[in-house]
Amino acid sequence: VQLVESGGGSVQAGGSLSLSCVASGSFFSINAMGWYRQAPGKQRDLVAHITSGGTTNYADSVKGRFTISRDNAKNTVYLRITSLKPEDTAVYYCNAEISSRQQPSVRQYWWGQGTQVTVSS
Repeated sequence: VQLVESGGGSVQAGGSLSLSCVASGSFFSINAMGWYRQAPGKQRDLVAHITSGGTTNYADSVKGRFTISRDNAKNTVYLRITSLKPEDTAVYYCNAEISSRQQPSVRQYWWGQGTQVTVSS
């Protein structure tokens, strides 16, 4: 299983970005998916989460500015980021809970390699 993020970059405050994360490999199903971020010297924190049924959850700091969505047919999760602030600067990581093809009851968490988002004031 592999998760590959794309869409990061450098933007000015107030700008927008769209991140994507595609899961590939052999698995039974993708359950919940999420986006985390880690700023230099800080822990990795949950930004947004979406269940297989589409229920979403957001960190308080990003509510109203970030939107998570997914396309189950494409094994892809998206994060639309608007009204960017300098404090949004971080490496953004995709995470997915995936059921094994061999044993669907076995679930594992997989991480992408991360994509850098830099917001200048």
